[in-house]
Amino acid sequence: MNLQLTEDGRLRHLLTLDGLPRAILTQILDTAESFMDVGEREVKKVPLLRGKSIFNLFFEPSTRTRTTFEIAAKRLSADVVNLNIATSSQTKGEAILDTVDNLAAMHADMFIVRHAQSGAAHFIARHVAPHISVVNAGDGRHAHPTQGLLDMFTIRRYKGAFHNLTVAIVGDVLHSRVARSQIHALTTLGVPEVRVIGPKTLLPTGVEQMGVKVFHDMDAGLRSCDVVIMLRLQNERMKGALLPSAQEYFKFFGLTPEKLALAKPDAIVMHPGPMNRGVEIASEVADGPQSVILPQVTYGIAVRMAVMALLAGTANT
Repeated sequence: MNLQLTEDGRLRHLLTLDGLPRAILTQILDTAESFMDVGEREVKKVPLLRGKSIFNLFFEPSTRTRTTFEIAAKRLSADVVNLNIATSSQTKGEAILDTVDNLAAMHADMFIVRHAQSGAAHFIARHVAPHISVVNAGDGRHAHPTQGLLDMFTIRRYKGAFHNLTVAIVGDVLHSRVARSQIHALTTLGVPEVRVIGPKTLLPTGVEQMGVKVFHDMDAGLRSCDVVIMLRLQNERMKGALLPSAQEYFKFFGLTPEKLALAKPDAIVMHPGPMNRGVEIASEVADGPQSVILPQVTYGIAVRMAVMALLAGTANT
């Protein structure tokens, strides 16, 4: 049985996009679309989660993800508690499930979990009571499902449909939980050609089995693409010297206006952030007319609202 779905096929937890049916992904994107206008209102709130308590459990640093989850929950009128793990009982040796149990005793309805260990959100989801939902906000190298979803939302907003696109994901795929979520989402939503571009040292062994085409040459990989997604070098997850230097990397795999010109003229450029300008992307591209990097952040609020609203509708209360 899929831990993420209820018996009747509705979303129960959001832990990974791997194995979720296209109908669920489309439902999240459609629901997010309905929330887009909330941010334009004078009073940026709807009462869907009034009386619900959402706990942000971030065991790893985050700016955009934690902030957009908090804004999304507040726009749904939920009560939000941000747990600062650096000053919590975790630093005194408390086990993660004891932390969760204590917070559940405070009548938590949903946990948003970011953790350096792959599988942490699944571990918590198997443990919590039936009325509590868990959202994976990034676990190790494994998955970052809401980032993958907001990227799909961005693509759909600019390109309309998925069935006729060529999408390139460029850079450190090996260490990227975002890339894995993007690939699962793109293939599930029917994108006919997903490419990954990067040096051999930064691509997972057997990545072709995920349904992607592999390129080690940037020029060949970008040719005729509709969407270019740049990834940062995950230096904090690298062990050993995988690259000669940042300058060398930029020379071969950094996105410059010249390289972008090989993609289609109306290609969009995306980046999940944080960006390393001059390492994986030139400022002229990041700030250029084809960049949709800042809209991605804005759309993240609506997408996370959609996820929380759908989960709140399936919890056993």
